[in-house]
Amino acid sequence: MTDTSIHLSRRPARHPSVGWPDRAAYRGVDSDRPVPIRTDVWPAFAPTGAESDRRSTTLRGRRGECAVLAGLLDGVRAGRSAALVLRGEAGVGKSALLDYAAASAADLRVVRSAGVEPEMGLAFAGLHQLCGPVLNRLGRLPGPQRAALETAFGLQAGPAPDRFLVGLAVLSLLSEAAGERPLVCVVDDAQWLDRASAQALAFAARRLATESALVLFAAREPCADLRGLPELVVGDLAAVDARELLDSALRWPADDRVRDQIVAETRGNPLALVDLLRGLSPAELAGGFRLAAALPVPGRIEQEFGRRAAALPAPTRLLLVAAAAEPTGDPVLLRRAAERLGICAQAAATPAAQAGLFELGARVRFRHPLVRAAAYQSASPADRQRVHRALAEAADPDADPDRSAWHRAQAAPGPDEDVAAGLERSAGLAQAYGGLAAAAAFLERAAALTPDPAQRAERALGAAGANIQAGALDAVPKLLGVAVAGPPDELRDARVDLLHARLAFVSDRGREAPPLLLEAARRLERIDTDLARAAYLDTMNAAMFAGRLGAPGAPGAPGGGTLEVARAARAAPRPSHPLRAPDLLLDGLAARCTEGYAAGLPILRRALSALGRDVSATDELGWLWPACVAAIQLWDDGQWDVLSRRYVRLAHDAGALSELPLARTARAYLELFAGELTAAAALISDAEETPGNFAPYAALGLAAWRGREDETAALTEATIAEVTPRGQGIGLTVTEWANAVLYNGLGRYDEALAAAEQARQYPDELGLATWSLVELIEAAARTGQTERATGILRRLAESTSAAGTDWALGIEMRSRALLSGGEFADRLYREAIQRLSRTRVRAELARAHLLYGEWLRRQNRRVDARKELRCSYEMLTAMGIEGFAERARRELLATGETVRKRTVETVGELTAQEAEIARLAADGQTNPEIGAKLFLSPRTVEWHLRKVFTKLAIRSRKELREALPARIQTTLPA
Repeated sequence: MTDTSIHLSRRPARHPSVGWPDRAAYRGVDSDRPVPIRTDVWPAFAPTGAESDRRSTTLRGRRGECAVLAGLLDGVRAGRSAALVLRGEAGVGKSALLDYAAASAADLRVVRSAGVEPEMGLAFAGLHQLCGPVLNRLGRLPGPQRAALETAFGLQAGPAPDRFLVGLAVLSLLSEAAGERPLVCVVDDAQWLDRASAQALAFAARRLATESALVLFAAREPCADLRGLPELVVGDLAAVDARELLDSALRWPADDRVRDQIVAETRGNPLALVDLLRGLSPAELAGGFRLAAALPVPGRIEQEFGRRAAALPAPTRLLLVAAAAEPTGDPVLLRRAAERLGICAQAAATPAAQAGLFELGARVRFRHPLVRAAAYQSASPADRQRVHRALAEAADPDADPDRSAWHRAQAAPGPDEDVAAGLERSAGLAQAYGGLAAAAAFLERAAALTPDPAQRAERALGAAGANIQAGALDAVPKLLGVAVAGPPDELRDARVDLLHARLAFVSDRGREAPPLLLEAARRLERIDTDLARAAYLDTMNAAMFAGRLGAPGAPGAPGGGTLEVARAARAAPRPSHPLRAPDLLLDGLAARCTEGYAAGLPILRRALSALGRDVSATDELGWLWPACVAAIQLWDDGQWDVLSRRYVRLAHDAGALSELPLARTARAYLELFAGELTAAAALISDAEETPGNFAPYAALGLAAWRGREDETAALTEATIAEVTPRGQGIGLTVTEWANAVLYNGLGRYDEALAAAEQARQYPDELGLATWSLVELIEAAARTGQTERATGILRRLAESTSAAGTDWALGIEMRSRALLSGGEFADRLYREAIQRLSRTRVRAELARAHLLYGEWLRRQNRRVDARKELRCSYEMLTAMGIEGFAERARRELLATGETVRKRTVETVGELTAQEAEIARLAADGQTNPEIGAKLFLSPRTVEWHLRKVFTKLAIRSRKELREALPARIQTTLPA
């Protein structure tokens, strides 16, 4: 258990009329003694900006502080008043706690102000900012008070107002406002309040008693005028919470030891933790190898370090360089290295500790990671080589071969084959904990140290490939240049062409990549059949992205359309070995394009069943996007679920930033169809923070499913503007399909029909054209264009009937029912619902209930219609699919039923996934542990738990165990 102490001091009032809140307002937090807070069982929540309807959550590692604030707010609701000063150093999270309080007070009136250092000389500036929203009540104040405040705010001319009268006026004004609705006053950066404002606010805060008002201040060190008010000391995060915050800020793998060292050196300061990572690439952070050299050191820190270091003995300065060069903070390793440098580590560390720069104890720790960076960057190249050599000799080559190899490489004065070979051998180990970026760093350094030109070219190619997968694209052209400079070699030259083409694809996924990849694949046919087939699979991916904008005849299209690529792949040499998953994927996709859906279907099924056999995760990553595409084209929601989960996990764990946006998009769309819009939104939020150049496809789909017209329109415009210059035709199809979904949900069927009609014209674009057929049939049926819809249904049935899955046949039956009548339509709707209820695509099931209910109402079967419409409305509302939910509500009203308009937050039932996450949380598992078990990111788990807390009307995990049993058993599937 991790304990932190929160001190809440309550000093005697300066005036006998002061009324203090009773102790119950603090929820059991005793004002006279420290309270141990268990942070290891508290939810590691932090508010995120991804959800438009932000609600209060418990902040990561701030259980005690949040409990105090929640108690004060409950007191205000009960008619009591209080004041509190949150005190702590810069970056510790005081502002976040104020935001938490404001968000928790959504049912109260909240007014805010913040001290600004340049305005400290402007009398009443801070007070005016706080009182501005309630100044319309000035007329209710006694005349002298009103005059004093009006003069202070420049509303009337007059001599300087009496400070006592201003304080009384503020007290009266806040009391008037609180009389109408309980009031919360939030004052941030109170240390920078002008003196007049601080005096007036403190005066009023001490005299609030039963006005239902709370005044919260946040300050590094409260000014003299705030002394005597209750204080809540906000300390640094406990190590476990700081580590979780760091993990949530990291979007790629990093060495556990390096993470622990960062937490130790930032001492749990949240802002320092997050700011440290800002601007660092995965390659600079991976393994910690480049961290000290990569961190940007502000000039003032560098100058301060230089001043202090200049006064240190030479052995101490060298010890600091050695400590800075090894980011794991291992004291045993540092002491061994110091011995090789002829230094007594403990004696040399003492002056650095006295200077406040460094300490050598159970762990090596600098005052701050930027001090570590300054120590390393200020050292001479010769001293850096010396310490790296000593660290290499001190490291255990058996237990830690990769770290030993890295230090040897940094110590090498020039090319050295032994060192380069060691780096190459260690690249795989580095990848295990630092991801592809770490492996790329090892291979890149190995290439630089390789004396033989041919071997150097090979290693440069390996480094280029790893960098492409890691998303570190800036380094690739230089590495390919090194490879080209090697001795002539036909295979290597062809591989260079292939990597150039892959770089083009990852850079913009547009029309330029398919012809380059096609040319590389054709060149490889006569040299390396397996590599040629891998290149053809890449080319199929690229051609599907380019879509209509890469097809022959499209403006600016250089060739490499989907059909041309498929024909070339079909004609390519067969592999010499038994067909593996990527071979079958290539054959199935090519057959689907050249011979039709029925020809490709059985091959794609074999491909999906063969995935994951005897292949490395890195190789599998290259196949999982087309595998997800294949699952969608097969209408196999089960495989789509499994593959997209695995895709996200593998891409994240490997730090494959070129794949991660694709993986998250594939998964987000599965979540959309499953009705898990919260999970989809969390994936989108993660994707937005991932480096890369990827259009907002998932965000567009989410906005459409939510029925948010303005948001969809903005994303549509942004997407078209982004993808058109690149030649990324799939983006146009995404926008058209999304708008068809949006307008069908809103009941604007003419607009839905127009959008779906455009999307269906390009059947080779990742299955979205097929989804558009479904929307088109519904829109055409609703606009009376039955004949047109019937023709589209025949095209849809070519894939759904052949696929034969419950998803496929459920959609087909639902679409047929739209165009049928009588008992036949009734039977089709019921069969569609039965089939879709066995799938993961719960959103489509909810729409089936809606369509059936609408049909039943039109048949004057009102009782039956209400049952279906009510079911649909409850499902759609719980999912957050607001457009279709409103359509269901209107239909219910038309049956004569009274319906209260609801949103997703008003629904108390948990989805299956929410229930599972809630059960694991109630068992004491942390967000990362739950995420690992369910293949979700900690942020996705966090989003679900926020919804769980809202739906169950609880505030903490400790309440889950009591709140869950009855509810879960009614919501979990059998």
